[in-house]
Amino acid sequence: MKSLLNFSINAFPLWIIICSVLALIKPEIFTWFSGSFITYGLGVIMLGMGLTLNPEDFKIVIKSPKWVFAGALLQFTVMPLLGWGLGYVFQLPLPFTVGLIIVSSCPGGTASNVISYLAKANVALSVTMTAVSTLLAIVLTPLLTTFLIGDKIEVSAFQLFLGTLKVVLIPVLLGVMMNKYLPKITNKILPVAPLIAVIAIVLIVASIIGQGKEEILSSGLQLIGAVLTLHVLGFLLGYLISKLVTKEKLVNRTISIEVGMQNSGLGAYLARANFVNPAIAIPSAISSAVHSLIGSLAAGIWRNRL
Repeated sequence: MKSLLNFSINAFPLWIIICSVLALIKPEIFTWFSGSFITYGLGVIMLGMGLTLNPEDFKIVIKSPKWVFAGALLQFTVMPLLGWGLGYVFQLPLPFTVGLIIVSSCPGGTASNVISYLAKANVALSVTMTAVSTLLAIVLTPLLTTFLIGDKIEVSAFQLFLGTLKVVLIPVLLGVMMNKYLPKITNKILPVAPLIAVIAIVLIVASIIGQGKEEILSSGLQLIGAVLTLHVLGFLLGYLISKLVTKEKLVNRTISIEVGMQNSGLGAYLARANFVNPAIAIPSAISSAVHSLIGSLAAGIWRNRL
């Protein structure tokens, strides 16, 4: 039973690939998992991760603010510049270039916390970095987007804050409290928590792909290549540059994941809410699947290499 459980968790990249292909062939298998299901799914995942944490984990992070600063700095410099540059390198049509810049200027998403959890990286650092980058994004995402594409985007600070509270801070805090005050219940849940995380993230990714099937199939290899390159370089540069700040392997992995994975849902929202052309949202839809696939592959490798 335990070996089957471990296989199911370690085969995360395989489930992502299989379900992504199925979502393109028969979207209705996964598109039902949308709206509030995604919000609650992420909340459950965050709760599971919180169960693995205790207050001492966050004290360690607070004592090393350079880790959080390094991650945030890379998040809002490396990724936006890559998004801007790759649009020209791959000679994308203007709507796709704009969409790529938008998603690359977004903060880290909750999926990065899941990948850090599955990769056995520094989850407390990942959650902290996601929260910090999300709050910074209230100002930095519209500023960066305005600077790089010249069009002003309005971001709702309240919605960003509310989203962070709902699917990151509150569930994680609840998990930490359960770990501290209800250890017997926590110990019963912990063995299956990673599997629940795998199921939830696979459903979320497949749902997004299913909903964007037509756009993804018609967007061509150029856009897919640009998005793939964006995230591969994000992971790689995040890891290599963070090594200049610290030689701690788990921290390097965590920063790599945070830099390489964006809040694609926010990117899609900004594109749809602020631009008339629906094609601008397509890079965000593709980004969600691509960075989850790359992250899951990295998690599968790193999980067994502590």
